[in-house]
Amino acid sequence: MPPGNQYKPLPPIDSVAPAIIKYWKQRKTDIWILDKLRTRHLDLTEYGMGLSSFVKMRESLGLYPSRTRKQGHDIESIREAMVRLRLQYPKAGRKEISDLLFNEEGMSVSRNVITTYFAVYEPELVLQRRANRLKRKRFWAAGVNDMWCVDQHDKWKYKFGLALHVGLDPFAGRYLWMKVYWTNSNPRLILKYYLDVVEELGFMPLISQSDPGVENFGLANGHTLLRHMHDPSLVDTLQHRWMNEEKNVMPEIAWSQLRRRFTPGFEDILDIGVNKGWYHPNILLESLVFRFVFIPWLQAELDAYIQRLNNSQKRADRNKILPHGVPNDIFENAEEYGALDFKVRVHPHTIQQVRELYAPPSHPVFQLVPPDFNELAQQFYGQISDPPPQVTRTNVWDIYLAILGRFEHLDSLHQTVTELDDRWGYALTMARDDYHEELELMPNLQDLPEGTRNGGIYLGGVNNGLGLNVAQSNRLDDMMNRDLPLPHGSLDIVEVEAPFAVYSSDEEFDEEQVESLLTVGL
Repeated sequence: MPPGNQYKPLPPIDSVAPAIIKYWKQRKTDIWILDKLRTRHLDLTEYGMGLSSFVKMRESLGLYPSRTRKQGHDIESIREAMVRLRLQYPKAGRKEISDLLFNEEGMSVSRNVITTYFAVYEPELVLQRRANRLKRKRFWAAGVNDMWCVDQHDKWKYKFGLALHVGLDPFAGRYLWMKVYWTNSNPRLILKYYLDVVEELGFMPLISQSDPGVENFGLANGHTLLRHMHDPSLVDTLQHRWMNEEKNVMPEIAWSQLRRRFTPGFEDILDIGVNKGWYHPNILLESLVFRFVFIPWLQAELDAYIQRLNNSQKRADRNKILPHGVPNDIFENAEEYGALDFKVRVHPHTIQQVRELYAPPSHPVFQLVPPDFNELAQQFYGQISDPPPQVTRTNVWDIYLAILGRFEHLDSLHQTVTELDDRWGYALTMARDDYHEELELMPNLQDLPEGTRNGGIYLGGVNNGLGLNVAQSNRLDDMMNRDLPLPHGSLDIVEVEAPFAVYSSDEEFDEEQVESLLTVGL
């Protein structure tokens, strides 16, 4: 147990509240949180904190114990909450349901209770999950921020006019963004997603990685230029990897998880308007109202989804060479998990330079809807009620229909289809597959070499693609051999021989079955 206060004053609550809340959301114990506060956040020469004073501070933030034994739930007490959750997450498994009960219902429920509930109320889903085939793929990275991988997802594009995009750190398993918008094929938009995260974090990875395609030229150019600005020795190389035969494995796994965990319930909601003839993606007015109402709402739902995943510890697997822990914690404290962190600090003015060059804020791709349409839509939204209703899963189509009806009856919009198309039609044109942004890849740059180890292939960015040098390998050895213990259960390394496996995007993955092997000693 951490030592007591020793009569030193407590730190100001504002200075530690964000950390307490963050670790509480990760479902850490009081003792674990107190230890991290003392080792990561407190100046122990000035402040002190014991367990009892920590508990009082935690409770002052409104964070009260809601642990499993204290709540004492059984299958009947969780029944009502489970029915609600199944409407949105019909295929969630035990761990996912445990996280959902905790994060969305404020309920801490034991594994045995959830398993029993499944057996009593959902036996057919248990059989379905057990029938899933185990499919394993291997993926290599040298540590946190070695690479960030991005990918697009088009399953909702043609039916609903919604395009998804993801960025993640594969080593930590941390989602950097998951976006929904009316396009995911504009290179300036993809670069904006990346630059926004770099600006927020204050650092970038060694390399970016994506499937080949012009939609990723902005990311490749922008990241490469930032790396060149901060390290002139790299000026003749493209600091981006195009994943061809090897495929962009980790984002594909993320999409498989999304299709299993998130998509079914929300797709049912989206289908309502399509099936009833309320919404046609190719009709201009309906499409713009849909974007105005649905995209911000779905983005908020996706933000909550990835926050939950980033704060949830993955199931321990003795076959994984990844650190076992909460993705947010691994991403922020790599060395405590026996891993290296390769982040590159970024000067804010360089981000602005790259943004102005490749993703200027005035570009129309960054408009959710045309500005004059947005002004009218905001006005109509405010007329629905006072105050305007919050968009929810149950009223989203009602709000859409209310705003659409006001547009259709607006006298000033009694114009021909051609006139409306001249005014706002560019918004649909830019979302079409045959629309191409004029953005060329930076010329005369060499691709990064492929590092090797025992016949394996390394496709990260350490030492400009060659992999760990002797000093970095020795540093890893020191961390593995040091007397200070690693976090409990944090690292479980096995010997592996296979290099980079060929991945087929036709395959489906189950997050609790996927083996993503990332090497820490290339």
